[in-house]
Amino acid sequence: MRFVIITHVRHIEENNQFYGYAPYVSEMNIWLRHINKLIIVAPLKNLNQTAIDISYNYTEIDFRSIPDFNLTSFKNSIFSVFKIPFILWKIFWAMKNADHIHLRCPGNMGLLGCFVQIFFPNKTKTAKYAGNWDPQSKQPWTYKLQKKILNNTFLTKNMTVLVYGDWKKQTKNIKSFFTATYSENEKEAIEKTSLNQVIEFVFAGSLVSGKDPIYAIKLVEELARKVHSVTLSLYGEGVERTFLEKYIKENQLENIIFLKGNQSKETLKSAYKKSHFVILPSKSEGWPKAIAEGMFWGCVPIATKVSCVPYMLGGGKRGILLDKNLEKDLDQIVNLISDEKHFLEMSEKASEWSQYYTTELFESEIKKMLIK
Repeated sequence: MRFVIITHVRHIEENNQFYGYAPYVSEMNIWLRHINKLIIVAPLKNLNQTAIDISYNYTEIDFRSIPDFNLTSFKNSIFSVFKIPFILWKIFWAMKNADHIHLRCPGNMGLLGCFVQIFFPNKTKTAKYAGNWDPQSKQPWTYKLQKKILNNTFLTKNMTVLVYGDWKKQTKNIKSFFTATYSENEKEAIEKTSLNQVIEFVFAGSLVSGKDPIYAIKLVEELARKVHSVTLSLYGEGVERTFLEKYIKENQLENIIFLKGNQSKETLKSAYKKSHFVILPSKSEGWPKAIAEGMFWGCVPIATKVSCVPYMLGGGKRGILLDKNLEKDLDQIVNLISDEKHFLEMSEKASEWSQYYTTELFESEIKKMLIK
């Protein structure tokens, strides 16, 4: 099977291997176990590999490099006008040579892929929509356009669209799905330390306004005034790092707030194991991997009511749903911390739920779509 991936993920080439953002590549490596030829259409950058980049477990990749583009400003839009025809041409010929077309959405490349796939109604296709599929959510117009095309069975034929959450009034090609990080053999019993000791919070995600790391910091800052000992470790990098560093320094939080930067999967795994809570006050999400991963290791999740997060947290039975009101959210957390028995019950429920979604289950579901 000739399998083509159309993605906006930026790639790096080192020693004849292609590297990309670890969560994405880890997932694609599972898909790639069931194909015999791989074509990737994506941006290729002259950058150094980082801790969050891993390589594909696949040799002889037919990589077709395309320029990156965006429509975030008038200037960028003008430059994009000259890039887009070339990109469309590359995508078209990659799809023409493929037996199975796989789109990664939402993103600029995914948007162009949505248009080009219309010309191949008889080819088998899948699309992974990794963002928020909630029809009522506020999103950029490019995201909404991708959703409209994918949701239209006249324009989009012979495609299974994988989305997070179960939404009403969806077309027959939309399939509720999930993602997974850990395997069956990684499962183990986790015993959290007493809440009478240091209570540890972990945040894993980009340091950008959309993930709202400053809200996580302010929550823990206020908790430090109410609870005898708390810490927050933030894993990830982003444009808000300088702002966060300044806030931490100005408010003398260096002893309780720690910016750890980008780290490996194993380092994050260790952080989840020893933490009591995983927090992610995002403004928008798809299936937040940080929440699912933390839950796998018994962290009680604290997250906003976006996308399928309420489902993941069992409507509040497996975690705390944030109102994004500091006083209300603090009350929820303090109440749980003051009841260790309830905390441990919630931790166990979180772990039981998340440990169902293993990489083995993920692969079995992928295999059904690839091998028919």
